[in-house]
Amino acid sequence: MRVMVIVKATAESEAGKMPTEALLTAMGNYNEELVKAGIMQAGEGLHPSSKGKRVRFSGAQRTVIDGPFAETKELIAGFWLWEVKSMEEAVEWVRRCPNPMESDSEIEIRQVFSPEDFGDEFTPEAREQEERLRAEIAQQANKSK
Repeated sequence: MRVMVIVKATAESEAGKMPTEALLTAMGNYNEELVKAGIMQAGEGLHPSSKGKRVRFSGAQRTVIDGPFAETKELIAGFWLWEVKSMEEAVEWVRRCPNPMESDSEIEIRQVFSPEDFGDEFTPEAREQEERLRAEIAQQANKSK
């Protein structure tokens, strides 16, 4: 099962405060463990919402909203994409994570949908398209290396 592990933003991350050398080292070591275990597929930190934008959809209308965004507790400071056997395994890995912030922080774990989750609405044609797009993404990633 694939999960997205979401590092929630804090006042520090929203202020643009960069991690210390000690934290970068600890997180690097943790990421190395994840990679060696075959769990980590991707992971990145995000700039504060002051550098972001949102696009609000209302029917055919699109409205662009500039950051920063008010509710820090609802914002994301970074993420990982993991392949794990179960939600329990993901929780155990998160328990081993260094605190990603200097202050109290929170990490959320959410399961990523798989094709089977969509049922009959995910037609054979849609499945074929999805597989083709994933293959193209992988090919593009290999070209950029």
